Amino acid sequence: MLAAAAQAHPREACGLLLGTGLHIGLAQECTNVAPDPLHHFEIDPLALIAAHRTARAGGPAILGYFHSHPNGLAKPSATDSASRAGDGRIWAIVTGGQVTLWRDAPSAFQALSYRVADG
Repeated sequence: MLAAAAQAHPREACGLLLGTGLHIGLAQECTNVAPDPLHHFEIDPLALIAAHRTARAGGPAILGYFHSHPNGLAKPSATDSASRAGDGRIWAIVTGGQVTLWRDAPSAFQALSYRVADG
């Protein structure tokens, strides 16, 4: 996620968080197809559909999404809050070389703690 954010700068990077249960095993970078990628993100629908098909075939589930805030804070923006679905998925936000995780809970984003495990 950090590399994707650095490479996309000043545009927003985005992608999918894939895994099982509470374990994110892969952050899959996707093309940002938003009309204004300097200020918004939209994950390529073809990548999203492919990930859903892979999950239905027994592959990793889509646990959430990541995107970067190139010039912002490491917390959900007003735009993020307006876009949320309240579906419980995880949103990772990358900015300034750090990653924060948020649960898209029914009423608001909730901050999550995490640890990075080897292998």
